[in-house]
Amino acid sequence: MRLIFFTLLLIISSAVSAVDFDKEVKKLDAYYAQSLKDWNVPGMAICIVKDGKVALSKGYGVKDVNTNAPVTPNSLFAVASNTKAFTAAALGMLVEEGKISWDDKVQKYLPWFELYDPYVSANLTIRDLLCHRSGLETFSGDLIWYGSTHSREEVLRRAKYLKQAYGFRSHFGYQNILFLAAGEIIPVVTGKSWEAFVRERILQPAGMNDAKLSVTEFRNGDDLAMPHNEKNGVNQTIDWVNWDNIAPAGALLASANDMGKWLMLQLAKGKVNGDTLWSDNTAWEMWKMHTPEDISGWRRRLMPTMTFNGYGLGWELSNLHGKLVVSHGGGYDGMISRSIMVPEEGWGIIIVTNNVSSLSYAMGMETLDRLLGSKERNDWGNKLLKSKKESEIAEKEAVAAAEAARVKDAKMSKALSDYTGKYGGPMYGNIIIRLIGDQLAFQFEQTPLFRGTLRHWHYDTFQLNWGTSMMLPSGFIRFSLDNEGNIDELFVDVDNPDFDFSELQFKKLD
Repeated sequence: MRLIFFTLLLIISSAVSAVDFDKEVKKLDAYYAQSLKDWNVPGMAICIVKDGKVALSKGYGVKDVNTNAPVTPNSLFAVASNTKAFTAAALGMLVEEGKISWDDKVQKYLPWFELYDPYVSANLTIRDLLCHRSGLETFSGDLIWYGSTHSREEVLRRAKYLKQAYGFRSHFGYQNILFLAAGEIIPVVTGKSWEAFVRERILQPAGMNDAKLSVTEFRNGDDLAMPHNEKNGVNQTIDWVNWDNIAPAGALLASANDMGKWLMLQLAKGKVNGDTLWSDNTAWEMWKMHTPEDISGWRRRLMPTMTFNGYGLGWELSNLHGKLVVSHGGGYDGMISRSIMVPEEGWGIIIVTNNVSSLSYAMGMETLDRLLGSKERNDWGNKLLKSKKESEIAEKEAVAAAEAARVKDAKMSKALSDYTGKYGGPMYGNIIIRLIGDQLAFQFEQTPLFRGTLRHWHYDTFQLNWGTSMMLPSGFIRFSLDNEGNIDELFVDVDNPDFDFSELQFKKLD
């Protein structure tokens, strides 16, 4: 056993070297600036903190391609799922006050909340909500809340229609809706909204004075970065989408500077300005592995020193070069962010960007390698940029393949007017198909953003084209006929990594 221990120690020590932290940060600054140009991302802001102080705080590029106003460290970005750690910390504070327990049943506070099975509904705990082990698939149900008019309670009530993907507590399945459920416990216990509690108990004590909890809080004069979508190599601004109905899972908007304060609060295990917001025990509870995840073959090749990977309470957990890494990502329309901490080394980094790409992940990994003294340099910016270009080629090939498979002479089974009507199901709601002139148009009734036109593709399949500035690609709607030859259902197919349209049911209602 001693021989094994010393052999492992030798392997780890031989893979890393001593680091001049300040010198490496200066080198990283130049690397960040160049990578932003290479990736064709409009803007980015980064804050690195160490031992309670700011080591780097800087903006790169522009907030808005229309104005070319520069990004500053105080520019507001959507940090999306980085919000989850705030919700976990808020609940941790209530645990310390004796108002709740991590292992309290969710139905103790939300008695009407149900999932796919009565046993799971009755035994689901607050801890389960925060560590993604409910048995649901990753991102399942996100179309219920995304851009929809459903209230928070309505989103949660519809969760019972989501299908089980794994055994209860047996597998990781990343869930936004269950973090909403966790956040909705706070007003039941405290009488204050999630927003009021987080603002009063976390944002204000931490000095995150510019942070906002809703896009409705934007005011003229705010130092605001705009979300962008890249189309054919050109960046275009897109509209903000209101995430109020899923706020505890992803509504926070903050600057790199404010998020740097959050990381310093985390690294200090809840201590700020002489106050203790939560204890060391609660900090470690959030940083403790609750749900293990696989280490993919890709990670094993590029990160050979990673030996575990999983999720705590609101945080992703892994190790690299012999150190615990506590991190999380955030994906919003036209914005991606990444926060990383290495508690043993006392440093952390937040990267916020205003386009959808892997740039923030690449910059985070490059920072980890350099500041942890890895001798194996991956040049993450260029490596992942190469993967991005390969993905773009694959997407073009997929479009070409779909076009080649199209049977252009295959006619519709029915007249255009026969496809019109209302289609729906209990999980999401309805979609309306109308005939405008000689073209079909669609509208997801509960999601104003989801509207556009349909162009006949072949047989009873139509190409779906969004009529709004969307991050989603075009897709298809296929109509099915019953035994009498009448249209009885439609199916939506939009190929993307975030939203599973196939889990929605749209039966003909009229």
